[in-house]
Amino acid sequence: MRFAIKTRPEHTTWEQLRDVWIAADEFEIFESAWNWDHFYPLTGDLTGPNLEGWTTLAALAQATKRIRLGCQVSGMIYRHPAVLANMAATVDIISAGRLELGVGAGWNQLECDAYGIELPPLKERFDRFDEGVEAIVGLLSDTVTNYDGRYVKLTDARCEPKPVQRPHPPITIGGKGPKRTLRAAARWAQQWNVIVPSVDEWLPLKEILVGHCDDIGRDPSEITCSVNVRIDPEQPLENAVAEAATYQKAGVDLIVMNLPHRAAPETLEPLAKALATLS
Repeated sequence: MRFAIKTRPEHTTWEQLRDVWIAADEFEIFESAWNWDHFYPLTGDLTGPNLEGWTTLAALAQATKRIRLGCQVSGMIYRHPAVLANMAATVDIISAGRLELGVGAGWNQLECDAYGIELPPLKERFDRFDEGVEAIVGLLSDTVTNYDGRYVKLTDARCEPKPVQRPHPPITIGGKGPKRTLRAAARWAQQWNVIVPSVDEWLPLKEILVGHCDDIGRDPSEITCSVNVRIDPEQPLENAVAEAATYQKAGVDLIVMNLPHRAAPETLEPLAKALATLS
């Protein structure tokens, strides 16, 4: 069983966030750490502070030495795919090859309305997402990329320097849409991440992913399946560990433990010890 942590960059300080990631870096059981890519908080006072995901990620890459790191996940609508590719290559270099490139179609209407970012209808959003992922893979992998899509157009486009990880950092696609998201994951992802309330909802989604893999001739075992488990500070830690165990038995590869808001670095040691009983 493999484990990761996720921290919420909302209503917190850079110092609090940094110190938790540094602490997680010391425990081998945590293979990766994640933040999110939003400009507004997702809970509490939505007018409050929220640290930007990618600039924070670059700083956390400098603050840590071992743990892999990524945004879970970056909304394709927020940045041109070529800009995101250059950002990803740079963070992979800063981290010495530890980036996990998380991407999704995007969904947050509040942020888009506030910033004047177009949030297209669902079909167009996923059409843009598919083109964006393909363009990013080309830019990170190839010397020169040409792409003539409906929404993305690249002409002799370069992304230099290239990332440390070749042909590109592992791609995590997040979401549970059976027709578009899971099909994109089957085609492009090295990891598929989903947030679901229970194993009963996860199992049929996994079967749909396997079906999409069969359709294109890809071995589904090439894709790490990850889910998030929330640690409720009002409940015993054993509850979250027991939930992780149910996903382990169902065949999930990686459990991302969502830490309580403003978690202290001292919370990592008991969590690591509890999870070690499952690994």
